[in-house]
Amino acid sequence: MSKQPKAPQMQQQLNHRADALNKNTGTSGTNPVNAKAQGNRGKQLNPNQR
Repeated sequence: MSKQPKAPQMQQQLNHRADALNKNTGTSGTNPVNAKAQGNRGKQLNPNQR
């Protein structure tokens, strides 16, 4: 029988996924979860860095 995750942890996972997709445009500052999810994507896509 598989274990069911606790309700608060499941909610936390859903919040983390939503944060990773949300850039918080129109607000001051950045979303740290989104920044970590994007990583160094900009540097990798920059043709001057290749």
